[in-house]
Amino acid sequence: MGRLRQEAEPGEAGLDAEALARLDRCFARHVDEGRLPGHLLAVARGGRVAHLTAYGLRDVAAGLPVEADTLWRIYSMTKPVTAVAVLMLAEEGGLSLDDPLERHLPAFAEPRVYEGGSGAGVRTRPAAGPILLRHLLTHTAGLTFGFYHRHPVDALYREAGLEYSVPPGAGLAETVEVYARMPLQFDPGTQWNYSVASNVLGRVVEVVSGRPLDAFFAERILGPLGMSDTGFEVAPEQAGRLAELYGETEDGGITPVAGLPVHGRPRFLSGSGGLVSSALDFHRFMEMLRRGGELDGVRLLSAKTVQAMTRNHLPGDAILREFGAPVHREPGMDGLGFGFNVSVVVDPSRTLAPSSPGTYGWTGAATTAFWIAPRHDLTVQFMSQVRPKSLKVFPELRRLVHESIVD
Repeated sequence: MGRLRQEAEPGEAGLDAEALARLDRCFARHVDEGRLPGHLLAVARGGRVAHLTAYGLRDVAAGLPVEADTLWRIYSMTKPVTAVAVLMLAEEGGLSLDDPLERHLPAFAEPRVYEGGSGAGVRTRPAAGPILLRHLLTHTAGLTFGFYHRHPVDALYREAGLEYSVPPGAGLAETVEVYARMPLQFDPGTQWNYSVASNVLGRVVEVVSGRPLDAFFAERILGPLGMSDTGFEVAPEQAGRLAELYGETEDGGITPVAGLPVHGRPRFLSGSGGLVSSALDFHRFMEMLRRGGELDGVRLLSAKTVQAMTRNHLPGDAILREFGAPVHREPGMDGLGFGFNVSVVVDPSRTLAPSSPGTYGWTGAATTAFWIAPRHDLTVQFMSQVRPKSLKVFPELRRLVHESIVD
């Protein structure tokens, strides 16, 4: 257990203290007006934390404050950790990113693509090619999420019990077998659709390594990086530090909601969104990436592999708003490409908030986010715990952080 600490004054790190104070006032209003329960923000340059704010409550009913060692459900910020696991196995020769998925998970042999119909009348055709592991890392495999309610295949996922990605009571292996029976939305590699792909990758990690996903993470990534507060479960001695999970109400307020089970080892180990972490731990993960795969003498990946992970892999350097499936063609996707489980800024003149080329990162479903801006040697993490409906704080956060950079 440890706490993230501020290590430098903003001015020492080339940050404007008044701009950061303006940022803090803005997000304090979100808390004071009931849109967020509380939050933690950390901004670092060159690896040194130069701004650290913890404000509001981690548990509103109990009156417990957000603290530097609060634990957060990071949901989809799990995905880059899963990508690192896959890339480690690739460097060791256990797999190739160009492997057909069926080589490791035979249930995905001969994938088929949706053509029309519903229920028993669904029509499919053979896919133009196999699903490759790199398609899973880039969310171009043709898989989906059942909660989108936009494409007929989304409905087929719901009918199969996959509205929340996992059939009730199922484990990872049996869940992935259900995914394999679903038709694809499109031929692999021809569109981008955010999906259950990282759960499939988690199962690939298990098969190739011979270890359960939580054990692989603990032994090969979390332990070596000193991320002692990160995992798929919260130990009894940690439970008091876990933030309550909230959902946004129709009137813009918040109310407690159920989340993935984290008290005790979950049956379903989600490489897509299952981790709980702390600010210190996630700072260490970001530092490993910022430093090209190494931290404190421990190397997980080569610098070239991290460079590959964090560049745009969409065909023709495409951007998400144009290459994405219709559900993703929104302003927030403009100017962004996609690497291996991280978005990448391709054209900052088109992004919704100011940024710099090559900035990469991702967000989590409960209003968590991180990004790394190599051009400014900057890392940022934001932690709160609200599943939003209309709440959109990240463009504002990105703009205010960007305005604080003075050199």
